[in-house]
Amino acid sequence: MTMKTINAIHAADYHPIADLITYNPLPSHKLKQIDPFIFLNHHGHQTYPKNNNGLPFGPHPHRGMETVTFILEGDIMHKDSGGHESVIEAGGIQWMTAGSGLIHAEVSSEKFKKEGGDLEILQLWVNLPAKHKMTKPKYIGLQKNEINQFKLDEDKVNVQLISGEWESQKGSFETISPIMLSTIHMKAGGKFTKSIPQEENVFFYIVKGSVELQGEKIPFRNLVEFNNDGESVSVKASEDAIIILGHAKPFNEPMVAQGPFVMNTQQEIMQAYQDYQAGKFGSWDHE
Repeated sequence: MTMKTINAIHAADYHPIADLITYNPLPSHKLKQIDPFIFLNHHGHQTYPKNNNGLPFGPHPHRGMETVTFILEGDIMHKDSGGHESVIEAGGIQWMTAGSGLIHAEVSSEKFKKEGGDLEILQLWVNLPAKHKMTKPKYIGLQKNEINQFKLDEDKVNVQLISGEWESQKGSFETISPIMLSTIHMKAGGKFTKSIPQEENVFFYIVKGSVELQGEKIPFRNLVEFNNDGESVSVKASEDAIIILGHAKPFNEPMVAQGPFVMNTQQEIMQAYQDYQAGKFGSWDHE
């Protein structure tokens, strides 16, 4: 198998939100999307004191996309207008399909706000194709022990397979469009090779540590953009590292992203705002 070559390496920009450390590698002025992966926020790592305010993401709407939230440390309490509510702790994943529209809040649990502690959380937005933009909203939160994990390279590589397939293994979340998504914890010197169809786009973000790709050492808080020219990616950990690796066929559709809405046309964005203001995303009756 030939290796996919690197097109560019994109450093995450620093955009703090209130007292929350936040780095954002996608989108940037150089890279609009890695279709269908369209947005990533990397919060933390930071340590919250006792009696803190927690995460600042109160009730807000979404339409036309999906959010995947990776809780590496700390926790998130999710509530939405569809009646879903859960607290997902370190190692867990939340997958929310906004579809036709919902309102949700992502805040810290009462326990975390009272006791404080370490926090590191990432949120990835995945686009929905035009035919599924208005699908029924859905939310699933899984704790660490509910997600498929397996080891490679004599236990030096631990793969948390969120969705899609990795050889004979299957991910723990069913997705609307075929998407492989994983969190990979690597010990120094650990290595793996993942076969990826040539026509699929690769999402590759280094969360912690540094890795070696094609002889180039790349540190954390960098997004690697690959060319569609090979059929595999080989990775070696220069030190203990965590990466998020995904791949999927691009939708190759027009995308208009504005605020919390991701649609195909500006008219659909305007309609989303009108529907939200008219109360069509459900009501927010949580305290």
